[in-house]
Amino acid sequence: MTSAASLRLLILGAHPDDAEFHAGGLAVRYRRAGHAVRMVSVTNGAAGHHRLTPEELAEVRRREAAAAGRVIGAEYHVWEFPDGALLPTLELRHRIIAEIRTFRPDLVLTHRTCDYHPDHRAVGQAVQDASYLVTVPLVLPEVPFLHQDPVVAYMVDLFRKPIPLEPDVVLDIDAEIDTVIRMLACHRSQVFDFLPFNQQIELPDFRDEEQERAWLLKWYDSLCRERVERFRDVLARCCGEPRAAQARFVEAYEISEYAAQIDERRLRELFLTRAAPARPEAGGRRL
Repeated sequence: MTSAASLRLLILGAHPDDAEFHAGGLAVRYRRAGHAVRMVSVTNGAAGHHRLTPEELAEVRRREAAAAGRVIGAEYHVWEFPDGALLPTLELRHRIIAEIRTFRPDLVLTHRTCDYHPDHRAVGQAVQDASYLVTVPLVLPEVPFLHQDPVVAYMVDLFRKPIPLEPDVVLDIDAEIDTVIRMLACHRSQVFDFLPFNQQIELPDFRDEEQERAWLLKWYDSLCRERVERFRDVLARCCGEPRAAQARFVEAYEISEYAAQIDERRLRELFLTRAAPARPEAGGRRL
């Protein structure tokens, strides 16, 4: 793996916009620091609309993802697995193993297997299944194996059953939020079209992009409030009580036990923070 001076971040989300919504702040920090970021949508995003055909939507979402990546100068890949029908198959596991081996990330971010969306759960399960196998030479032997698996962390969610997220680090992303909103705004078919339809939200008549982004910021703020309240104690341990009391936008990450484990120093390096880990005892090691 690379040193802290040159890090590589791989975000494996189920759909175009998952990376930005769950981990956009950390992606922005990585690029500002000159580190490499690759965002991947495992599915083609072709199910998330109420008017466009799947074929039309897949092309639209591919263009939107590329535009979002350009905002911060990050790669954005959209794979062809079917949206709304993803399963943690051997094919998907091998695709993820190959991606991790070829990109050689220091940190992989993905969904937990506790999630409302079956595609999210499928990606999380496939990453979990791939985590150790990236180091096994006879698994997918045509792609050179890694001598050490990367660190894998679960992106923030608020689901409590069967087990809630137990974050090892919570980031205050207030300084990055404007850029995150610019990235999310690139996904117009979702944030200004399908999601309002799906969630029965009545949009105002926007006069320009500035008004659109202001509305999107307010919407994202409303979603972040529970994140802030749920993880405020952890946030305080990470960035101090005064900052935690003021933070509006946060991202929370839990280190997966199924991949490489890290100490306090490495956690700070990978998450670009001076914070101490939220749970110093977190994480086990495979025997």
